[in-house]
Amino acid sequence: MRKATAAAALAVLFTLSPTTAHAAEAVPSERVTVDVVTVNGSGCKQGTAEVVVSSDNTSFWVVYSDYLAQAGKGAPAADFRKNCQLNLQINIPQGFTYGIAEATYAGYGYLQRGATGYQSVNYYFQGQSETNTWKHNFTGPFDDNWSITHRTEFADIVYAPCGEKKNLNVNSSLRVDKGTSDANANSFLAMDYTRGEVRTLYHFSWKRC
Repeated sequence: MRKATAAAALAVLFTLSPTTAHAAEAVPSERVTVDVVTVNGSGCKQGTAEVVVSSDNTSFWVVYSDYLAQAGKGAPAADFRKNCQLNLQINIPQGFTYGIAEATYAGYGYLQRGATGYQSVNYYFQGQSETNTWKHNFTGPFDDNWSITHRTEFADIVYAPCGEKKNLNVNSSLRVDKGTSDANANSFLAMDYTRGEVRTLYHFSWKRC
């Protein structure tokens, strides 16, 4: 049952029209690409994260293959928190700049009664101060898919400086605290639906320089 629900949820998530994101100006027609410069963190060990840009240049996905935090029976002590720090070089056509208007994270959680968890994220351009951190809390008992969308008001979108190469830093984390839950049970949060491939979706907001 869970797999069927997950498939349906992913179908909805990844077929959402990119026009739901803020569109300041025309999207560039020349192909946009993303290079992963560095990958750090227990949630995205080397070889477990990649980036895919949509064919219409309106968004990109970060695809993980091993991003899960857990606590309780059988869980290594260090697994209660997982994080991922990506440094991305967004290669865009001359005459354009971009910001991140919206980001959607999706996953699955199983928290025993008494356990808690959270998911957090921030993103900012190289050389700039970190943005506010978006954080979502979970409270057990919880056993379901989850999907969280962080939207930035149009007037508050931060754009990369025109004509400068400023990489985008994307930082995220998952945490599970067993709290007062049964010591013989396990709780976890994963940024996926099927415990396999994990995707997060970022929408561009484009602007001419």
